[in-house]
Amino acid sequence: MIARLLVDALRTRRLTVSFCESLTAGLTAATLADVPGASTVLRGGLVTYATDLKHSLARVPQELLYAHGPVAEPTAAAMAAGCRSVCGSDWAVALTGVAGPDTQDGHPVGEVWLAWAGDGGVDTQQLALSGTRREIREQAVEAALAGLLARVEKR
Repeated sequence: MIARLLVDALRTRRLTVSFCESLTAGLTAATLADVPGASTVLRGGLVTYATDLKHSLARVPQELLYAHGPVAEPTAAAMAAGCRSVCGSDWAVALTGVAGPDTQDGHPVGEVWLAWAGDGGVDTQQLALSGTRREIREQAVEAALAGLLARVEKR
């Protein structure tokens, strides 16, 4: 439902979106692509599951990754900004975090960082999710899409 509302909102405003996904591994883009008409708004995305791909594909500076790691607010923000540039979209959404079942570099299962990059800059949000690996990933997707919808509707 949220994906359909987002596609409609983007289409009405003639805006495009791209995604830079780590823990969701493309699930966010796929969720949006399930909506008929998504091709008018979805530019594409980057699956940066491996940390080095955050740098090589999404242009996250190496020094930022070294200083903060892959699960951090500045990393999510840089992922979104880089994705927006690489994909040439009006908006880009980044998702990074820990889906489990184990902690990652001291980050607990369910810690997720989202970032939305648009012409007004980058916004971030931290989530503390719970559930199975699949549930955490699905909750992250819903939050990312809902967050973008709220931002698009403000324009």
